[in-house]
Parts: sequence; structure tokens; C-alpha cells
Amino acid sequence: FVPKHQTAWDRRDEITCVISSRGLSATLRQEEIMSKAIGMIEFKTVSAGITAADTMVKTAQVELLEAQTVCPGKYIALIGGALSAVQAAVEAAKQVRGEELIGSFVLGNPHESIFPAIYGSTHIEKVNAFGILETYDAASIIVAADIAAKTAIVDLIELRIAKGMCGKSYLLITGEVAACEAAIAAATESVGEKGMFLDSSVIAHPDAQICKTIL
Repeated sequence: FVPKHQTAWDRRDEITCVISSRGLSATLRQEEIMSKAIGMIEFKTVSAGITAADTMVKTAQVELLEAQTVCPGKYIALIGGALSAVQAAVEAAKQVRGEELIGSFVLGNPHESIFPAIYGSTHIEKVNAFGILETYDAASIIVAADIAAKTAIVDLIELRIAKGMCGKSYLLITGEVAACEAAIAAATESVGEKGMFLDSSVIAHPDAQICKTIL
């Protein structure tokens, strides 16, 4: 249980414990969501964002997975459900206060490692390389993470979505050097098409002291 005045992404350690305690039922629920689709909207203002989120859940049969303010005063809402329902909900939300819309996406069959990376519940035992990608927004980083995870054999370590970063977001992956390079290149191309690319890097054989600060 996460109190209403706290957000799931702020209390990732507690979320990990909750997910662990739910065991198989939580795993099956996550698999059910990931086998369908997820969608997100990102707005410049809280009022526009809440209004759009309300529109989404009223438009189609979708589940509101996350809805909260992020730096610097933006608002994001993440939904899950059948692909057609998610598409309809996101399209309806985009028509609400469109001048305040920053970005949105719909992902069918998102990669199963996205949610663990968001909630900080991934477990990495060996690191051969790190891949890092930063964006100016929240929505595009999740799409980039999905592309990276599907491009090469890599593990998503973390998806930091605009929390404490003045609205920026980043993803962190690990794997073989070549795999990280391929994954980051593909993700960078996707983000660049939307004009949201900020920076990226691939670090081969990172020092143990750096690994300790990340894992």
C-alpha cells in the first residue's frame, strides 16, 4: 500500500516490497498488462494533465497505471489495456488542451522489462557495459527503452522519468558492448525523430566503483 500523498515512483523500495508480497498474482497482472498495450500523455500543466487523464479513463476501458506531477510542474498519465482502447483513450486526451500537450505514445506489446526498470526492481549480476540515453521529455524515453530492449540482448536497469531532473528523463541499460551500442543507436534514432534527444553514451567495462553507485 502506498499512501495517497506519496507517488509510486517516489517510493520505489516500497513498491518492490509490495510487488514481492503479492507474488504470482502481481506477476500475472503485470504480464497481462504488458501483453496488451500501454499509452502515455505528458502535459505542460497539472490542470491540463488531470483533465486529459480523466478524459482517457472515460473514453475507453483502460486502467490508469500512473498519474502524477513531475518536474518541473508537468503532468503525466500512463494507462494500460487492449490496444484499440489505449489508442482511443490517448487520441481523445490529445484533443484536450492540445496547446499544453508535450508528448504522447501508444505501445503495443511493450517489452516486459519496462515496468521493473521504472519501479527499480531489476536485478543485475554482471556488467560488461553501460548504455545511457537522456531525453528532454518523459514520453519519448519509454518508447526509446522499448526499442532498445527489442533491438539487442540488453537488460534495462533503470528508467528515470522526469523525477528530480527538471523534466528530463534517462534510461540505463547493460549488456555486451556491441549490444549496448546497437540498442542505444536505435533508441537515439527514435528520440531524435521527435526532437527530444539530449545525450547518450556507451561505457565499456565500467569501473567497479561506478557500478556500485548504479546497481
